[in-house]
Amino acid sequence: MDAIGLQKAAVFGTADGGPVAAMFAASYPQRTDALILYGTWARLVAAAGYPLGYPETVLETSLRTVRERWGSESTPLMLERLAPSLRSDSQWRRSVARMERLAATPSAAVSLHRIMFQTDIRAILPVINVPTLVLHVSGDRLVPIDHGHYLAANIPGARLVELGGSDHLFFRENGDTVASLIHEFLTGTRLEPETSRILATVLFTDIVGSTQKAAVVGDRCWAEVLERYHEQVRAEILRHNGRVIDIAGDGVFAVFTGPGRAIRCAATIREVIRPLQLELRAGVHTGEMEAKGDRVSGMAVHIGARIAALAEPSEILVSRTVKDLVVGSGIAFVDRGTRDLKGVPEPWQSFAARL
Repeated sequence: MDAIGLQKAAVFGTADGGPVAAMFAASYPQRTDALILYGTWARLVAAAGYPLGYPETVLETSLRTVRERWGSESTPLMLERLAPSLRSDSQWRRSVARMERLAATPSAAVSLHRIMFQTDIRAILPVINVPTLVLHVSGDRLVPIDHGHYLAANIPGARLVELGGSDHLFFRENGDTVASLIHEFLTGTRLEPETSRILATVLFTDIVGSTQKAAVVGDRCWAEVLERYHEQVRAEILRHNGRVIDIAGDGVFAVFTGPGRAIRCAATIREVIRPLQLELRAGVHTGEMEAKGDRVSGMAVHIGARIAALAEPSEILVSRTVKDLVVGSGIAFVDRGTRDLKGVPEPWQSFAARL
């Protein structure tokens, strides 16, 4: 900062960079405009009066795993920990494994992880006297949300914002949201995403008979099944160049640049979840919609959702628009007739896709 003549700065720290950023803010408050912490911790390991950390017994096992799997393309360690939704994506596996090999040797990676486990900044948190924003993903499995709660509770005046999703990487699921929150925190004004009209394809899926299945297997078992289901669905949507917009319970809403990709993605998901004893129904529609940041909205979205609700078990139901757009793709269709869609002004013809 001295070298470039920067007197004060807003400091952003994520994961193992969080304790460093917090130490800077505590040590140099006169040089810190604000502190932003994302997915980080005060201490990773449990201690007296600090039960939310990892047990001591986990440490050596974790370090051995780092040594054995660092740089492995079959199961790259950082991908599993940072973005579990991408574990099935072969391109991401190769990229992250290469990143690990270029970043450090296995021995160096073990040393870095040992330092992370030994770090403890609990004592300096009450000393931090700069505006502080704590961001944390509610489903983060690498750094559970309790760590974010602890930071916010022990840094004077800190504000905590819980984000949706399960991936630790902030640019995977919440990039636009994180940028907007930081912009508002630093400037006091909300960053409104630019609105535009786009042509896109929406895919809606849900699990047939999910309520009954949950009642049979129990809440804990059903939560585990849903977690595996969500991971597989996210992976297939990414593999087919789609983008997850929302996941609510067993329902998934995604957007694709082409209808053929959406149909094939739905067909693949239908097959990969069969080992989980799950059955899928899906709806696909293409139309003009309003795009604002990470979100899309408009009548085309409503039509897609209504068509999905009409689908039979294991059926991929599409609108007439989709059928006309994929002529020559090799996908066959069976006419399911013209039906009224709730909240849509006129009836729509739908077709069942056959792949």
